[in-house]
Amino acid sequence: MFTRREILKSFLGLPIALAACKTSSPKNEFDGEIVGASNNIGHILRDARNFEVPENNWKETKIAIVGGGIAGLSAAWKLKKEGFNDFVLLELEDKMGGTSASGKSNLVSYPWGAHYLPVPFQQNEELVGLLDEMSLIESKDEETGELIIPEQYLTRDPEERIFYKGRWYEGLYLNAGASEEDLQQLDKFQKEIDYWTDWRDADGKRAFVVPVEKCSTDAEVTKLDKISFADWLKQKGLNSPRLIWYCNYACRDDYGLRLEQTSAWAGLFYFCSRIPKSGVESQPFLTFPEGNGRFVNHLAAKTKENIKRSQIVVELIPNEKGVDVIYLDTKTKQINGLRAEKIIYSAPLFTAQFLIRGFRENPSFDSNEFQHNSWFVANLFLKNRPKNRFSRDFPLAWDNVIYESKSLGYVVATHQKGIDYGQTVLTYYYPMATENLRQGMQQLLALNWKELADICMTDLEQAHPDIRELTTRIDIMRWGHAMISPRTKFMWEGERQKAEKPFRNIHFAHSDLGGIAIFEEAFHHGLRSTTEVLK
Repeated sequence: MFTRREILKSFLGLPIALAACKTSSPKNEFDGEIVGASNNIGHILRDARNFEVPENNWKETKIAIVGGGIAGLSAAWKLKKEGFNDFVLLELEDKMGGTSASGKSNLVSYPWGAHYLPVPFQQNEELVGLLDEMSLIESKDEETGELIIPEQYLTRDPEERIFYKGRWYEGLYLNAGASEEDLQQLDKFQKEIDYWTDWRDADGKRAFVVPVEKCSTDAEVTKLDKISFADWLKQKGLNSPRLIWYCNYACRDDYGLRLEQTSAWAGLFYFCSRIPKSGVESQPFLTFPEGNGRFVNHLAAKTKENIKRSQIVVELIPNEKGVDVIYLDTKTKQINGLRAEKIIYSAPLFTAQFLIRGFRENPSFDSNEFQHNSWFVANLFLKNRPKNRFSRDFPLAWDNVIYESKSLGYVVATHQKGIDYGQTVLTYYYPMATENLRQGMQQLLALNWKELADICMTDLEQAHPDIRELTTRIDIMRWGHAMISPRTKFMWEGERQKAEKPFRNIHFAHSDLGGIAIFEEAFHHGLRSTTEVLK
């Protein structure tokens, strides 16, 4: 049993823990709960229990989709668009979307994970097609062909701010108080980004672009995967504390990893992949109060007749005719079976060894290489906005980051709706980013709601001393396996590429396959696997 000081020290650092524990434990006037995924149900897979399906509980289908995250929903959407209806999608949770899921209050919807989508390049035709179907595209630029998005769907100003030593400042790079050396190194770093943004191989391929499958495999690019982003910065003579913080924030934000853990390839991908060309700003963000839940809701609505929720697949048994699917209804506890010709496997790839009979004995790839990191996300329901300490403070923005915090700060659900006063919902993100990813997950899952809520509140009190009295409720979701970790030597050493090939009649589809846990990768691999299966 850990003390409050030990917990706060581990999650927020010693100075904050000491300051917070000088007084007695705070009395919280708010309530809440831990919501979302049940770890006990998920661990049925790990326990390798035996299940026998009653003869009357078997049905037949051409295709079964395992997992209702973005990849699985995209696969189902693609099947429907191709006029194919003989399929079933099985999802463990009652709520669809995985880490793109969202919630809803009487005031506003809010995200439980992914909360934006960069406007895609015109070359990403199928994703452009989805946006067009959702009426999110106004037109295309006559000269460049780039998409023109209605203003209400692009991130509303002010977009970002950062809290440092008692004040809020605009942007995510801390310009306030930057030395001449800091600014020179920032300029040098930008020149490196410009170089890799404009770089092309002999076939005209970019070094970094979305989806990852379109990136160049030239050795000059892929060798970046052999070192960490921290080592790459060191090799370039870039050691400005502000630049290091900024790059470390980027790795924690998109990958849940620290600078020292992240592949240099993945670090540069973050900064280069969504810039059309050097000297041009990165693609703007599409965002909604519910985050990427907007896409989940659309895809689920298009395929709802084929979706079965609260169904955990416990075993896949390849055979001469196809694959037998055994699954458990987590509400009725009934065991059912599907005899399918093909499987689209859109669950995280580390689960393959637990789910697929014969995979562990004769694997087509090493599923242990697909390591996931852990996060917790808290949604805070406030009766009023936190007050700025100084009139000169930069105002409440969509994304709000505390410079000296291990968290990623919070986004404001009401921001995009133009609700600037009164009640709001703040979505707070904390990646574990531990040296040992499994230990990070165990540390997270060992904490209860009260302890996690205290971490969140103590962290935010640095910037908002009135946060406890303004909060009426905190709900928290613990993501034990949040997203794939593009560690050093993961992207281009070959194991990821092996997983794109089917195991017998099981075709893999998950953002894990891209090595980068973003919507575009899940969408791409959902469609890619569907095309394979239909062929």
